[in-house]
Amino acid sequence: QVQLVESGGGLVQTGGSLRLSCAASGRTFSMYDMGWFRQAPGKEREFVGAISPNGGNTVYADSVKGRFTISRDNAKKTVYLQMNSLKPEDTAVYYCAMNFWRHALSVTSTGYEYWGQGTQVTVSS
Repeated sequence: QVQLVESGGGLVQTGGSLRLSCAASGRTFSMYDMGWFRQAPGKEREFVGAISPNGGNTVYADSVKGRFTISRDNAKKTVYLQMNSLKPEDTAVYYCAMNFWRHALSVTSTGYEYWGQGTQVTVSS
C-alpha cells in the first residue's frame, strides 16, 4: 500500500519562502519518479515540477522555473519542493505524486499513479 504524505504548507507573504515535504511509504522509493502538482480554487490541477529517481533529472513548469527547486532524499523516502519568491498566484493546494521510473519525466497528472492528500499554500499580497 503506497502512502504519500505532504507537509510544510501554510500562509506566507509575497516574496517569502516555504519548503514542502512529501514522505513516501510502501514502495522502493528510489525506483520512482516524483512529481509536484498544484490546484487553485476553480482551476484545473497543474504541473509544477518533477524529479527522476536518482535526482539527476528535473523539469519545471515555466511559471515556477528559477523560483522553485525539487530535491529528494532516497534514504528518507522524501521529496522536497523549495519555493522561493512566492507570489499570490502560487496559492493552491500542492500535491506530490509518484510513478515508476520512465525514460522521460511526465508533466501530466495522468502520468502518475499515486497521490498524496495535498497541503495548502497561501501567499498573501
